Amino acid sequence: MYAVIRAGGKQYRVAPGDVIRVEKAKQPSASGSAIIFSDVLAVSASDGQITRPSGEARVTGRVVEEGRADKVLVFHYKRKKQYKKLAGHRQPYTAVRITEIAFDGQHFKASDEPETKQAKPAKAQKAAPAPKAEHKAKSAAHHAAAEHKKARAKHKTATKSSPKKRK
Repeated sequence: MYAVIRAGGKQYRVAPGDVIRVEKAKQPSASGSAIIFSDVLAVSASDGQITRPSGEARVTGRVVEEGRADKVLVFHYKRKKQYKKLAGHRQPYTAVRITEIAFDGQHFKASDEPETKQAKPAKAQKAAPAPKAEHKAKSAAHHAAAEHKKARAKHKTATKSSPKKRK
């Protein structure tokens, strides 16, 4: 069961129990106060069926919090004119938990308890580190290879003959 509502110039797909962030409500609202969205565009009572509500439809929610979103930087720039302007903006929002969707005599309510985050599956354990003896062997092999490379480089430069003098 879900509904599509319009709030603050945007459309939201909501179901009972969902928490949505809408544009800040015009009237100051305390946490826990009720908000009614009467602009319901579409409803779905069962899977695969979506219709426009024929009569009065409303979505009721409860204010969870009010705040401001993350900062967005607005940068104006005109090349070759030494014009740069930087401004920040934080959009205020109201977080609302949807408690009920009502239309055509049907009521769909959310459970009273807030949704809990499901436990995340256990992370895959990392492979055990190589034993020290194995690590030392790898390190020694790497070191020997590096030494061999250095020795070859020295040998090459030592064997090069100086340019022959012309008579």
